[in-house]
Order: sequence, then C-alpha cells, then structure tokens
Amino acid sequence: MSRKPIFVPILMALAFTPAGRAVPAAEPNLSADQAARFVGLALDCVDREYPGKIDHSLRSAADTGTPAGLHPAFFGCYDWHSAVHGHWLMARFARLHPEHPLAAEALAALDRHLRPELIAAEVAYLETPGRAEWERPYGLAWLLQLATELREWDPDRAGRWAAALAPLEEACVARLQDWLPKLTYPIRTGEHSQTALAFALVLDHARSTGRGDLARLVEATTTRLYLGDRGADLAFEPSGQDFVSPALAEADLLRRILAPAEFARWLADFLPAIPDSGGTDWLPAAVVSDRSDGKLAHLDGLNLSRAWMLRGIAAGLPVDDLRRAALLAAARAHADVGLAALTGEFYEGGHWLGTFAMYLTSDRGLATDSARN
Repeated sequence: MSRKPIFVPILMALAFTPAGRAVPAAEPNLSADQAARFVGLALDCVDREYPGKIDHSLRSAADTGTPAGLHPAFFGCYDWHSAVHGHWLMARFARLHPEHPLAAEALAALDRHLRPELIAAEVAYLETPGRAEWERPYGLAWLLQLATELREWDPDRAGRWAAALAPLEEACVARLQDWLPKLTYPIRTGEHSQTALAFALVLDHARSTGRGDLARLVEATTTRLYLGDRGADLAFEPSGQDFVSPALAEADLLRRILAPAEFARWLADFLPAIPDSGGTDWLPAAVVSDRSDGKLAHLDGLNLSRAWMLRGIAAGLPVDDLRRAALLAAARAHADVGLAALTGEFYEGGHWLGTFAMYLTSDRGLATDSARN
C-alpha cells in the first residue's frame, strides 16, 4: 500500500522552560496534527518494497531473495533498520495520539507486520551463521526501542505485538551481550556503526524493561570505552554524510550514567568549547546541498539528532550550570532547521527522517533520564 503523507504547518513547539528542564516525556510537545506529518512519512513507505537496499551476504548462488522474501516483517522504507524504526514511529504516534485518524492506519500497519510467523522469519535470518555483524549496532538498537515502546504501552492495545516481537527482541539482546565484552574500542563514526547512539538506545530499553544485566553491561562498557575521553573538538564535525554527532552522542550517553555534578565535570574536560554565555555560534546547523542525494541528506538527520542530544546534555547538568543556555539555544536552532527539512519531497530522506523528528519532539530520549539520578 502506498499513501500520500499528510503535511500540516508545524509550529516550533518544543518545550523549554526557563530553567531548561524538558517537559516530561508523557506529554507530547506537538499537537497530533503537527506530529501527523512524521507518521505520514512512515505510513507512506511501510509497505513499499522498492526501491530497497538489502544488507545481505550470500553463502551460495541459491542464497538470494527480495526484500519482502528475506524480511517479511521489515521490508519497507528502503532498508531494514529504517523499516524497524518506522514501526517505532507508528507505535509512538498511535500511543501518544490515539484519537487521530492516522493512528488507526498506524495500528493496522502494526497488525500486518508484527505477526508471530513473520517475526519468526526475522529471527531465523538474524541467527543464521555468518551474520554476526548484521545490523550491528544501529538496527539492533532500534529494534529494542520498538520493543520498549510496545512494552510501555497499554497491554490491552499493544500486548499482542510485544509478545510477537519478543523472540526477535531476545535475539537482539543476545547478539549485543555477546558483542559488547569483545569491543576493544568505541566506534566513533557519524553513521550506523557508531556505538554511542546505539548504547544510549539500548540502555534506555534495558532500564525501561527491567533488564538489569543488560543495563549493567552497557554501563560498564560505556565506562570502559568513554569515561576517560578528554578534549573533543567539534570543529572536526560534521563529516559530509553524518547523521549523528560522535562527540554529542557520547556526551548524551554519559549523562545517562553519571550524576549531574560528576557529568558537569566530565563534560568540561570532554567538550571544553561549550560556552557559558548562551548563543549558537559555537555550533552552527549543518547545511544540506542536495536532498535528492541520500548520503548528503543524512545531514538533515544530523540537525535533528544534534537537537535531541543537546537537550539531553542540558538535562543532565545541574540546574544552575551556565552552559545550559548555550546547549538549549543550539538545540532550538538545530531543531528549527531539521524540522523545516521534513517536506517529504525526496524519498531519500523521507523514508527515515520522520523517526528522528518524532524522537526529538516527543522527548523519547529524556523519558528514562530520571533513572540516572
């Protein structure tokens, strides 16, 4: 099924209080109609198999297949990880805005795709020998975010989907638990292989779902790989096709495991260039030269992910920390630019940017912040 996404004028309604405290995650910062443009993007591609990109290693000449044949649950939205977080977007929208007309479409899509027999095929694919690196860590982390959203929802509404997804959730957890102890160094790219963003998503999942063993593993790995970092220089960012900032993602991860005073000291050593006088000149928004180029369009996602990470970093600091003003000013500026780019004109960005916009505007990453304190 293909549908035209609904686009409505969007007001920059991100909630920043004078003290910099974010509005609790249970209260969406955008109206249902404003958020509808994001879920419209996911609905437009959830059943669109082509164009499609398969990350698939061949073991023999017979080991071929179509996107839907290889991934019967998550074949749309160009690639597997985008399909997964597109389902997260639909679930989050329907959970926050159950009365909106698009919520019914989102629920129907979840019903079509999150079925036990389809998920069983996804588990079989993941667990096939020779695929230890597949979708690691970005896709695995977003699958756990989808599981988190379903588990936090009303069981009467989402329980059957959470149960159907559970075997794939467990397979992803097992894959990560096997990998993290072997990881000698962090992966500091601005794309899918980055570990800081994935660790943050996985840690939030672990805390939300009561997986103490997974949470402790992510916390210990974060401490081992990142806690000693000093002197990051934002002048070397972004690279030309980043959608995640290596430095800001790391800081947004560390605020999840450090108490505010300790995080403030760590941040001063790690990102000493953050000013204490407000303003945005210290971190200008990324410029996209061609949104029809999928890699260049990554920079639209960078502006959105920087915005949520800047807000998270500010939320992790003590309330009287003078750097909060600059962090929140830069977050506003990046959010303005990033949200304005969600026109749906080009599929190269439209198949995934709605997820980043929804994550930002619904405060998803701030929902488990209290678990740190």
